[in-house]
Amino acid sequence: MKQIERRAIAASFLILALYLSPLYLLGEHAHIRVHDNMDSNIAWYRVLARSGQLFGPLDAVIPQVINGLPRNAFGTEFSGIVWLHALFPSMVAYAISQTITRVFAFLGMYWLLRRHFLSSPESWLIRVGAALAFALTPFWPSGMLSTLGMPLALWAFLSIRNGEATWKEWLAIILLPFYASFVLGFFFFLAAMTAVWLFDGVVRKQWNKRFFAAIALMTGIFLAIEYRLVYSLVFSGEPTSRNEFLSSRLSFVHCLRLTLKNYVLGHTHVMTVHGPIILPVLWAAFFLVLRRHQRGPLERRFLLLFWLNIALSAWYAFWFYKGWQPLKERISLLNTFNFARFHFLRPMVIYIDFALALQILAKERTAWRRLVPIALALQLLLLGGFNEEIRYRLAGTPSFEQFYSEHLFTKIKQYIGKPVSSYRVASVGLHPAIAQYNGFYTLDTYNNFYPLSYKRKFRRIIAKELDKSPVLKDYFDHWGNRVYLFSAELGKHYMFTKRSHKVIRHFEIDTKAFKQLGGKYIFSSVPIENARDIHLRFLRAFTDRQSVWKIYVYEVE
Repeated sequence: MKQIERRAIAASFLILALYLSPLYLLGEHAHIRVHDNMDSNIAWYRVLARSGQLFGPLDAVIPQVINGLPRNAFGTEFSGIVWLHALFPSMVAYAISQTITRVFAFLGMYWLLRRHFLSSPESWLIRVGAALAFALTPFWPSGMLSTLGMPLALWAFLSIRNGEATWKEWLAIILLPFYASFVLGFFFFLAAMTAVWLFDGVVRKQWNKRFFAAIALMTGIFLAIEYRLVYSLVFSGEPTSRNEFLSSRLSFVHCLRLTLKNYVLGHTHVMTVHGPIILPVLWAAFFLVLRRHQRGPLERRFLLLFWLNIALSAWYAFWFYKGWQPLKERISLLNTFNFARFHFLRPMVIYIDFALALQILAKERTAWRRLVPIALALQLLLLGGFNEEIRYRLAGTPSFEQFYSEHLFTKIKQYIGKPVSSYRVASVGLHPAIAQYNGFYTLDTYNNFYPLSYKRKFRRIIAKELDKSPVLKDYFDHWGNRVYLFSAELGKHYMFTKRSHKVIRHFEIDTKAFKQLGGKYIFSSVPIENARDIHLRFLRAFTDRQSVWKIYVYEVE
């Protein structure tokens, strides 16, 4: 390795440290993602850690949530991120997790490009630059290495396939399952590896035993680690909320539009921020390759990934095509497991293809070669702007401390003056994860699955509000992971801060059904004008300087 490449790698780690520094310097004052993060996963880890059921049996329940949420809904106890949150305060665990993920994302992509795609010494800038860009993508935090660890896994699998593996590659295969999710990434990766193995056997007549053994080993470790999810999806007899999912209802034309949208903009859980810079580079390289009469391994690999990228977007979109629905109704696994997530392969595919495209440009005349460092620099600057602290501070979302407002909810707890396990609460205009994080026992929640019987009981509480809003009715009945006290006047909005002037004028929940489930108090971030008409007694409003909320506490009469 050249000295200049070593310096570039060192500079990359300095950039990663700078990128991650707000999490360590600001702590709970940092701004991080709310959607599918603070509104759910971070609270789940805290609830699980405090429940005493981290190693609970398969039939254990967590009484703090919906009068007994199945323990299996919180995932495996053998996940690294669960242990980080069990051992450290939430923001410390979050910062460490971000660090682990981004460091191994960089190393994995760099090793993959260096050994299997761009091994030439002259390609050092592309290798390091593309790896750093990949490591800076705004991935879904609780996914850990589910997508950002794929290059590391591919480096290991291709090395084993080529007979070049050492103990390091086998160690990567063994350890990755402890810091990644099977259903949120590696099921699809391992399916792709199996397809490669079958191609080698059927087309090339090379049935690679070591390659197959590596696939089987990682799959076996994942299934052992995720035994709770396997049991819940395959062996559990009780229907869950996922049995009522209705996902395939888009027309053919709508699916085409969704294909284009996903291809250009990506998806919130696997954000690649590839549209403004990477996409034009890919298309420029595509047209340059089309002009060439002879295509070597570089060009052929580029084209394979170029078309695969498009195919993955099409697969994602057409999974929701209404023509699938009759089959999904007959085979429940097609509803309970989201096979659209093959598009979770796209971050790896896009950034490998980006590196190959830059190498194609580098082989052209001077004008094209000059674009290589410019494209890398622009992509890194673009990704820098997606740093959580910059992005969410500018968007005006609360900091971690402001969102969970522990000081404020301690006041509420003291005002009620009873053991939190002796009553149940629900929230309006703010996420129930906030009450859960602060130790309250909630009838509402946001979880990936829960008993279908509870969904139907809870629906009686909000039935009239759902009838007012076809959007909310469809949202709850055909998805329903958010078991919220919906208000048609608020819609699908759950972030009404103390600066809001919003008021609920005609709230029509069934407080009798709420009381039957054990409900006693409602925490609302907005005033409820007709509270007395629905047998709610206003107790007091709570706020303080540290919180973004003003919580109106109502008691069911």
